[in-house]
Amino acid sequence: MFWEYGKWIIPEGAALCSSYSCIKRKEKTMLELYHGYTSVCAQKARLTLAEKGLEWASHVMDLNGDQLDPAYLKLNPNGVVPTLVHNGHVIVESTVIMHYLDDIFTEPPLMPRDPLDRTRAHLFKKLMDEYVHPACIVFTFATANRAPLANLSKEQHDAQLAKAPLQRQSEYKRAAVEEGLGSPMGKEATKSFAKLLKWIQESTERGPWLAGPEYSVADIAATPYMVRLEMLKLSRMWDDKPGVAGWWKRIKARPSYQTALTKWLRSEDIARYEKLNDPWTEVSKNLAAEARVGQ
Repeated sequence: MFWEYGKWIIPEGAALCSSYSCIKRKEKTMLELYHGYTSVCAQKARLTLAEKGLEWASHVMDLNGDQLDPAYLKLNPNGVVPTLVHNGHVIVESTVIMHYLDDIFTEPPLMPRDPLDRTRAHLFKKLMDEYVHPACIVFTFATANRAPLANLSKEQHDAQLAKAPLQRQSEYKRAAVEEGLGSPMGKEATKSFAKLLKWIQESTERGPWLAGPEYSVADIAATPYMVRLEMLKLSRMWDDKPGVAGWWKRIKARPSYQTALTKWLRSEDIARYEKLNDPWTEVSKNLAAEARVGQ
């Protein structure tokens, strides 16, 4: 539930539970999701729930600190979102949650049946988890989060960057904020996103979706990172890839896009990204440099 146009909005498919404080109550619901509004990993879980047509109780986390509350850390020791609770059983990690939901609620199936297509789906998920997600952290902290952090005192600045319980995430954030997109880490992040777009383009040459003729977990896994690129004003990264543009149009036409993504975007989140300086100059330099290396 979130505030929009002077009233509380409950996104379709989400049962009423307006705040993180619900964690401290003993309410019985079949499916509960602890998540953040714009978290890419939470978006994967919401997309899966939407595609399955499942009802669930929403526990929205303020990711400026709720995720580090001892009560939440008992559910998810890594202090990240999403966390799914199903009949009292806790499932963490967005990719694991996708598969859990697909195993328990079998219709419609989200894993391809064909062995080669299943392999492609697994490879897309691996690309997201190991390369694109770290790249997303770098891109976001080098752009949307850089200016707000610059206005803090050194103590506040360091405290914000240290909030992630996973040390490597703090390192990504610090390098991105202090060195920007032109840093070695920024260049590596650009390379990871370029690889994602290349894979999407190649996949669309075989069919409409990323891992076979039907929409699958591969499409779910990639979608939040494309949303983030758009929010960061970087959709020009696929101007020369018509297959990517066509796939993205099909993704946005699915009801789950509205239910799981658009309806959870608050006006303040949109405003924060709209105020960004255009990062395309730095990213295009990184892409050009990488192209020269490949010649």
